[in-house]
Amino acid sequence: MRLPRARQALEIHRVMVRIRHFEEAAGALMESGRIPGGLHLYVGQEAIAAGVMSHLTPTDQITSTHRGHGHLIAKGGEMARMFAELFGKSTGYCRGKGGSMHISDFDQGMLGANGIVGAGIPIAVGAAFANRYRGNSNVSVTFFGDGATNEGTFHESMGLAALYKLPVVFVCEDNMYAEFTRRSRHQLIVPASDKGKAYGMPGVDVDGMDVIAVHRQAERCIARARAGEGPSYMECHAYRYFDHVGVTGMGVPYRTDEEREEWVARDPILRLEEQMIAGALSSAEELRAVHDEAAQEVADAIEFAERSPEPEAAALFEDVYA
Repeated sequence: MRLPRARQALEIHRVMVRIRHFEEAAGALMESGRIPGGLHLYVGQEAIAAGVMSHLTPTDQITSTHRGHGHLIAKGGEMARMFAELFGKSTGYCRGKGGSMHISDFDQGMLGANGIVGAGIPIAVGAAFANRYRGNSNVSVTFFGDGATNEGTFHESMGLAALYKLPVVFVCEDNMYAEFTRRSRHQLIVPASDKGKAYGMPGVDVDGMDVIAVHRQAERCIARARAGEGPSYMECHAYRYFDHVGVTGMGVPYRTDEEREEWVARDPILRLEEQMIAGALSSAEELRAVHDEAAQEVADAIEFAERSPEPEAAALFEDVYA
């Protein structure tokens, strides 16, 4: 598949690398007890956020899931404020009150991660309705897992968006497991993209481990929405490298180590790096420098978060209502 222009390919690669380094560091911090609570990591799914978000502007909106750090990073989020939020510090995006599953940045059009399965879908449809009402060219994109497509919010939102031809793109991140339940045990629809066609909108299955494939398909769907032609449904097939919560990858009871190894062998970052080197868009040294830069950004962000103050007790009742 033809690569994007060099500058665009480099930016997509940088986004994926930043997500990977952030998530691996966040997972290690959680395991060591330095971050309270559990984290749902996005490692393995970076190509979806990076490929889709490469076509969005700061005024376009997205909604996310409980596995949402990668979405905010791809939308332009600052690692320092993200780590501060995970640490529960006042300098975080939600002043330390939202944590991992409720992190948001309205200035970047990130309307929030969400701990309730499928809850972000109608929010994105509402944003699309507002964009249509205001007559602007903004598009909203909602990310959700395969388990969310069993929820009533998904079906209601798909029907409404199709009926009114709203400028929204539905992106299902199928990582094969709804928490611990394999997809084949809770859904029988093959191909999965038929869910979009059932509601009168285009539906397409995409290799979610290939960022160029995601990038190309997202370009068509987002352009269609921006042109007033209505919603689209993308089913991106990927794999989460770790368990539902935390950094355990191997030895989990509901899947085999061999299955995980097969998917990791198709790693989206390594795959793009090989394509970029083969296409003379970058050298191995230049790509390594991107990893080094991301690692330093993570280290600086963690230091910022650790130095940041805890929320004051007087702030307990602030930001409760909009």
